[in-house]
Order: sequence, then structure tokens, then C-alpha cells
Amino acid sequence: SNYEEITYEGHAPHGIAVLVETATDNSTRTVANVRMHFTKCGGSLGTSGSVAFGFTRLGEFKVKNTGQNLEDLELDLIDYGLEEIGEDSEGNIVIRTAFNEFGNMAKALDEKKIEVITAELTRIPTTTMELDEEAANDVLKLVDKLEQDEDVQKVFHNMG
Repeated sequence: SNYEEITYEGHAPHGIAVLVETATDNSTRTVANVRMHFTKCGGSLGTSGSVAFGFTRLGEFKVKNTGQNLEDLELDLIDYGLEEIGEDSEGNIVIRTAFNEFGNMAKALDEKKIEVITAELTRIPTTTMELDEEAANDVLKLVDKLEQDEDVQKVFHNMG
């Protein structure tokens, strides 16, 4: 089949911004399903551009931490588009780069023999909203429904 990538934007309950990346061979079915999930969970599907401005598209690499000095690694990778470097909760090194520098960073990590665990394009919210547990569960219910849809590839939101 011929698949088309479409991004949908909307609001979950409690004003949380949501971006839904899909790949579909039937956009009519996909938009109907995405709209249904938003509606059933108390949210609303928005128009193109309604929430995308609140997210930054970045390349994100998780690499094996073999005891590298983060400052040295930062200096080593800055010329390849490095924007952020840090550690995740599992001790892996997380490297973020501008969307258009993704290929440069992938090549640099390969040339420097740095073991990449994951490499993906992601969307990071520019601001986040904190919700209490009950409200957060309302949002997570929508996110879960969307993620279970066969056409949905990724779901991003700005809940902190």
C-alpha cells in the first residue's frame, strides 16, 4: 500500500496540547478514528498549527554510557549540531540535536564508534502543564487510546 504520514493536533482534557503522528493508507479512516478518540475522552481535534507551535522537533539519540566525560563529549559533538546533552534515569547519555542536524549527528556518532541505543525524531514541548493525578489520568486515557490505534506512530503532549 501507499502510506501517507499525517500529523493531527488537538487538545486533551484540561487543556493539554497533543500531537499525533500517523502513517496511513486511508486518511479518511484515520482522521475519523483520531477525532473519535479525542471526542470520547473529552478532548477536541484542532486545526493544523493549533498546537504544533508549542513543540520543538529534535533528533534524540540515547547512547551507551561507558564513563565518558559529558563535558568532553559535548565539546566533541558541538560541531555536529549538538543542542543538549544529559543522562536519562537509566544512566544512558541523551543527546539532542536540531531536526535538520539528525543525519550529521548520526554520522558523527558512528565515526566516533559511540554505541547508539536508540535514534529517533521527537517533539519536545516548549512549556509543560502540571495536573493533579485525576486530571492526568484523563489525559493518559486519551494518549493510551491513541497509541492503540494501528495508524498512530507516536503521540506527544505537554503534560509535565
